Amino acid sequence: MAGPAYADALKDEIAPTGKLRVAIAVSTAGGAFWSNKNEAEGYAGVPVDLGRVMATQFGIPVEYVAYQNSGQITDAAAKDAWDVTFLPQDAVRMTRMRFGPIYQVTDATYIVKAGSPVTNFQTLDRPGIKVAVEYNTTTMRGAIAHLKNAKVIEYQTFDEVFTLLKNGEIDAFALSRDQLNDMAKKIPGTRVLDETFKQTVTAVAVPLDRPLALAFVTRFMTDAISNGMLRKAFDNNGLKDTPIRVK
Repeated sequence: MAGPAYADALKDEIAPTGKLRVAIAVSTAGGAFWSNKNEAEGYAGVPVDLGRVMATQFGIPVEYVAYQNSGQITDAAAKDAWDVTFLPQDAVRMTRMRFGPIYQVTDATYIVKAGSPVTNFQTLDRPGIKVAVEYNTTTMRGAIAHLKNAKVIEYQTFDEVFTLLKNGEIDAFALSRDQLNDMAKKIPGTRVLDETFKQTVTAVAVPLDRPLALAFVTRFMTDAISNGMLRKAFDNNGLKDTPIRVK
């Protein structure tokens, strides 16, 4: 399949509404997965920049479909609510959508509240310890598998967990190390543990049964990694010191 017929078929598959609907998770967490909203300028983030360029290549408008976390994006994958997204990949999600190239690899660990006696995983994983995770995320599933005695509690948003940790209402929070290091700067006395319990990989994804769309986003991200587009998106969103790690 090639030429105009292929282009039309691809466009119909990747943007059936005539717009490229890019699913994003909105939060103040930062990093290569999260986006944020500015009332004056709209959405900003690495997925926002990549989605905008992708839509431009088709000559169609981009529409950002905002969610509170990656779990909600996963829940909507079969509901024809979005066309492309950029989110952490794991075995559960691979049954709900199709993934293209991984563009970021991060270490997941825990941050503990100010004044906590916890110094490592052994002292964290004890009865009575409350560890926060975000709903239906790869980090949530990793923390549940990792912790045998501590209580893992799901919350919908990063901002909710931030407040709980700041107020000392939870003992720890599981997330990527880079994001937790940034959180530690904003909540005096908190500490990020040195150990790592899993690696989180972030990739482009499309809903199931869209083979032409998958082939396109795979090629798009491969090019974005090699031609500097992804590096520019990182730099434009405060990630100049964050290396691009691919698998």
